[in-house]
Amino acid sequence: MINLKDSSKPSGPVMVGNLKITIDRDLCIGAATCNSIAAHTFGLDDDSKAVILDTSGKDSEEAIIEAARSCPVAAILIQRANGERVYPK
Repeated sequence: MINLKDSSKPSGPVMVGNLKITIDRDLCIGAATCNSIAAHTFGLDDDSKAVILDTSGKDSEEAIIEAARSCPVAAILIQRANGERVYPK
């Protein structure tokens, strides 16, 4: 069983530290590159779509941003708490 950061919004948006993470489930193809880079933050659900895990606070901001950059379809949106877009720019 996957422990989600927010079970009502498994793919966000959710806050992880100073980052707001949103995964576009329509774009996500389940490549799992995000999971290989930030394994505490990203997992795959039963539909092979990325979700945000409750252990997300264990990954660094840099790892989370790099995981978003690694997504082959740019399905992960990262913003700062103030609304500044981090990725994609």
